[in-house]
Amino acid sequence: MKHIDAKFVISAEKLSQCPETDLPEFPLLGRSNVGKSSFINALANNKKLAKTSNTPGKTRLINFFNFADLLMIADLPGYGYAKVSKDAQAKWQNYLEEYLLNRKQIKSMIQFIDARHEIQKNDYQMREWVNNYNLPILTIVTKVDYIPRGKIQKVVSDIKKEFGGEVLPFSAEDNYYQEKTLEYLLNLCQ
Repeated sequence: MKHIDAKFVISAEKLSQCPETDLPEFPLLGRSNVGKSSFINALANNKKLAKTSNTPGKTRLINFFNFADLLMIADLPGYGYAKVSKDAQAKWQNYLEEYLLNRKQIKSMIQFIDARHEIQKNDYQMREWVNNYNLPILTIVTKVDYIPRGKIQKVVSDIKKEFGGEVLPFSAEDNYYQEKTLEYLLNLCQ
């Protein structure tokens, strides 16, 4: 399995605090507990790089990870669940919109959908927002190791029907999917 050495760079609340870099950047969008941190850890082959939690809403800042000076992954707070005030959520939303709309290094957003569940209302809302601004986006279907192998292609195909564009299956447990995803991201960086 080909992995890329990765390191945590910085946490930022807003665009002005983001790291100065020319690396192609991939912000991760998805509901809380969809597997964004596990995705980072699997690609880096380091289970302790990005903090994972069973408690939704733990990520509160944009966390940047440098993958061997080839690409940067930005882990964003999950949408759809957080035990914080409406004011705090509104502030996050403003900061995240500013980052997503104005960060020049962004190559493509990556939206995560949990293979075990139907596409949720807030997934559709996020996709609508991204499409409204005509931003580049890729869909990753996470946790495919939790569904029967024979159903993976149907789940991927159903999500592709709904969202269009590129849809890749992913498992934090299965090297095959990790390698294919890494290969795809590195090709986007060319």
